[in-house]
Amino acid sequence: MKSTWTDADSSEIEGDDLALCAYASRLLGADDYFLSIDGVTTSAKVTAHDLFGREVEVLHVKSANVWSESVQNEDFDALRLNETKLLADVESLTDDELAEQLSLQSVSSTLNCPSLYAPVHAAILAKFVIQSHADFVIALLNNAKADALIAELYPDCLVVPYKTPGVQLCRHLSQQLQGQDIDKYAGIIVKQHGLITYSNDCQSAYEIHCELVGRAKKYVDDNCSNPIPVPGDAAELKTGKRPELLRLATIRKAISNAKGAAQLVQLDSTPAAIAYASRGDIDKVSAKGPMIVDHGARTRRIPAVLEFRETGAGDDAKETLVGLEEYSSEYQAGLEKHLNDSSGKIGTAPRVAIWKNNGVLAVGNSVRDRAEVAEIARHTSWCMQTAEAIGGWSPLPSEETLAFEACVKDPTCSERLDRESKPHLGKVAIVTGACGGIGRATAERLHSDGAVVIGLDINPKITENLDSEGLIGRVCDLTNEEAVQQAVEDVVFEFGGLDIVVLNAGIFKSGETIDQLDETWDRTMAINLTASQRFLKHTIPYLKLGVDASIIVIGSRNYPAPGAGAAAYSVSKAGITQLARVAALELCKSNVRVNIIHPDAVFDTELWTQEALEKSAKRYNMTVEQYKTKNLLGREVRSSDVGRLVSVVASDVFCATTGAQIPIDGGSDRVI
Repeated sequence: MKSTWTDADSSEIEGDDLALCAYASRLLGADDYFLSIDGVTTSAKVTAHDLFGREVEVLHVKSANVWSESVQNEDFDALRLNETKLLADVESLTDDELAEQLSLQSVSSTLNCPSLYAPVHAAILAKFVIQSHADFVIALLNNAKADALIAELYPDCLVVPYKTPGVQLCRHLSQQLQGQDIDKYAGIIVKQHGLITYSNDCQSAYEIHCELVGRAKKYVDDNCSNPIPVPGDAAELKTGKRPELLRLATIRKAISNAKGAAQLVQLDSTPAAIAYASRGDIDKVSAKGPMIVDHGARTRRIPAVLEFRETGAGDDAKETLVGLEEYSSEYQAGLEKHLNDSSGKIGTAPRVAIWKNNGVLAVGNSVRDRAEVAEIARHTSWCMQTAEAIGGWSPLPSEETLAFEACVKDPTCSERLDRESKPHLGKVAIVTGACGGIGRATAERLHSDGAVVIGLDINPKITENLDSEGLIGRVCDLTNEEAVQQAVEDVVFEFGGLDIVVLNAGIFKSGETIDQLDETWDRTMAINLTASQRFLKHTIPYLKLGVDASIIVIGSRNYPAPGAGAAAYSVSKAGITQLARVAALELCKSNVRVNIIHPDAVFDTELWTQEALEKSAKRYNMTVEQYKTKNLLGREVRSSDVGRLVSVVASDVFCATTGAQIPIDGGSDRVI
């Protein structure tokens, strides 16, 4: 492995130890054969001053929840060095207590997620420490020939036997380092875990790390006759081969049911992933265990292996998803055998699933959670296959990994709290007409309540207005059925399914009497009514496989109380209301709820300029503020009010409601 350190880059941050450490982290994180999450932990020891101006020795250690390829100075947790070092030798500590004690050692007002390896880094008497689970090294450490390979490739390294990650490993490494002159070693090899290098010079610590990983790489290159393809990165996933999407949605539904909550699913169908999923021995190989025990907290010990099979005969023949129930029962049996745990509290839903001949599925309740699982799954498949080719994949026995997972309950306390505050966590939503006004407010509210939201609009500004993790704007002409179908399929392929559809797109033009209507009538019907029917046509098959699936139609007060000069708009809203009512009747057996929300006088949209408001208010001999609040409650109805109501109606609060029409107009005497 070649060093990519450059004087041009490092000279700009020379003298800033923390910036140099972050630079080394990014270089390793950018390498294809290093996990970017949970794969690299770096630290730097510096002297700082506390509130009273006293000098204090500080350990800056990279936060455990930061992707290495994007590390910046603020992504390091600053801990008191001496106290952190002492924590490794406190025998009574549990992992949870260690995490709590580390947080108490913070010398900064900001604390991300301190690494449980911080005491180890504190115990190593060098300014810079780099720890990794490099793919090439792991392929050798989790190998049937591991001892011989370590002796051959790393005779100049301190070799430390494995201990369970966390407190046990910290204490074990601390004991191994006592009395050792670590300067005589090139680095530290922790069996079935990884590599540690160190130096008082950051570049040296980094380049020694590269050299030691390079030894493993050369061995693999020389001895693996059929090199395993590099795992595809996140950017390549969208270009993967698309499966039959209803099958993908079926898998996601089954996994969500096993989990007891909605989950996002990402299919890696790049060539490398399909080759892995197509192995004849995939059931056997994938069941051997993870890269490192730590991964059990995110991905579980092993993946599920799934496929669709034809079951029954004649009229009873049907396609059935198999593998998930078997996985859950075998997993629970393992817990009972090795841990005497029959409570079911840990949970048995997979985080990774291999879809035979189609690729590898990563499961998570958020975009970030799923991305972390996918990252680990990609690297695991490479390590596993490479080790098989050069001696045999031989990770830790199941009792070790299951014992570690038992410390991470499922669902975790934090996840339960997340679901209480975010009722749509793990759900996938599409909102039409989402560039501004009610559509944008609805998209933002659903997202803040946990859903991944894709907003569609013909306005190209949609990509700017909705542009964050899990809140995505895409340009789509909803009157173009082919474009609609493509947009829906893109969402299902990217996230595994669809749970919420909000039909909000529409246009409004007033001032034309019925005998004057021509182009306005056709255009209004095409956008407000026909496009909505076409959109339902392409989303209903996936909604039937959704989790707590819900369709919400944005109607209008003009349905129950039409106005003169607005025939096209009023009729289109009456039509879409009737469409929704019929949909409620048709979809009830599939547990898809359909409800209608009728807003009125929502003025905080781009359609209502100050000039337009003043003109309309003048017709009623009102001020603008009076005009905005001319309802029974005397309050202004805002887009955010509608968005909040949409989110509630789509939630479990309305689980027993379908076909309802709900006004949000401040109270209209014409309607009442």
